[in-house]
Amino acid sequence: MTDEAGTHARMVETYPLGADGPFPGNPNCPLLVYRAALALAGDAAAECERLFARHGWSGGWRDGVYPYHHFHSNAHEALGFVAGSARVRFGGPNGPVVEVAAGDVVVIPAGVAHKKESATPDLLVIGAYAEGRGPDLRRGRPEERESVLRNVEQVPLPEADPVLGAAGPLRRHWRPQG
Repeated sequence: MTDEAGTHARMVETYPLGADGPFPGNPNCPLLVYRAALALAGDAAAECERLFARHGWSGGWRDGVYPYHHFHSNAHEALGFVAGSARVRFGGPNGPVVEVAAGDVVVIPAGVAHKKESATPDLLVIGAYAEGRGPDLRRGRPEERESVLRNVEQVPLPEADPVLGAAGPLRRHWRPQG
């Protein structure tokens, strides 16, 4: 993990996550964690949805994080934590556990597994996908490996960072596949 001062003096943590057993990871796009990136006053969930939509991330939902390893092979995902806190494992069984709390945003590249390890009862997460791409739900089945790897390679880089837009750090950290 490395820290860097992001736009508006926010800290953006990066976690490079390659393959972990049946989970492909994404060697060109590290996981990004933005601390205290969301406004929590008023209707924090609606504000988060508007923020993501303003930067081209949509097709979202309100819920938590699944308690099993899963990933999306055809879409990048943004998670906005608007209430509660959680410990989430990223990358697969050997990946890092990241503690997140209300106000944090995590941007998960296509191919990177994620699993809730624990959470407070009030956890509420807003999820959205770059350019509104409808995600698949993969769990690392061996028979899907080849198609999953092809899918991950074909997911385009987002036009904008879900938190800070076109000037945000996402495109500085992520590289095209291949």
